[in-house]
Amino acid sequence: MGKTIGVMSLKGGVGKTSSVVALGDAISELGKKALLIDGNLSAPNLGLHLNLLGFPTLHHVLARRANIRDSIHKMENFDIIPSSILYSSKLNPLELRDRISPLKKRYDAIIIDSSPALNEETLAVMLASDGVIVVTTPDIPSLSMAMKAVRMARQRDILVIGLILNKVHDKYFDLSIEEIEDTLGVPVLAVIPYDTDIQKSLYEFMPLTQYNPNSNASTEYKKLAGVLIGEKYRPSGFREFFKTSPKKEEINREIYYHRVFG
Repeated sequence: MGKTIGVMSLKGGVGKTSSVVALGDAISELGKKALLIDGNLSAPNLGLHLNLLGFPTLHHVLARRANIRDSIHKMENFDIIPSSILYSSKLNPLELRDRISPLKKRYDAIIIDSSPALNEETLAVMLASDGVIVVTTPDIPSLSMAMKAVRMARQRDILVIGLILNKVHDKYFDLSIEEIEDTLGVPVLAVIPYDTDIQKSLYEFMPLTQYNPNSNASTEYKKLAGVLIGEKYRPSGFREFFKTSPKKEEINREIYYHRVFG
């Protein structure tokens, strides 16, 4: 039975969708079957990131105009269920969990991209997930919205797996990991440095982990993907060989791995 993970942020522009794509690709590179779903029904972006505008979509499934299996589109390394950019019919997002439930037997991991808003679509992704990951950038506006996302999940007894801290400049104006964890009470599981290759990979309609697989950002996504599915990713290279002490996010990943997979 596969694990379903919702990726959340209540603020746009933090890199939520690019994180979904990178994680899905990284999971597939570890030999696992991954399915990405665009649960952002009102402003879908997942298909646009991969130059996919195929039909049917999740909208057609929720409108009972298509079978869930017919909405699955195969990419190079993973599968995807996109949503429609233009779709005006009334839908019930809360049917998402029931619609995707049969797919959990076919995939090792299902990653759902959520809406960047406090709405029924976000709630539907949370309820359809075994746990959620919250994406934030290291600034106060993003942190305040991450706080709302964490509170929303906890109020509904949804497991908050951890945080992806994205677009980190490692400068004095970034909030520290300690400040973020103390505020949210949630561990940071990945620190993604600010990297223009992310924009370049989007221009090429590719996951970052394919566009530049050896970048620091790609390595972080691969490490996170590994602990999420119980497969340790061990990067090679001099940087890893000469490291003397683990970073906070590495310790958090190790704790999560041993807690979940023993």
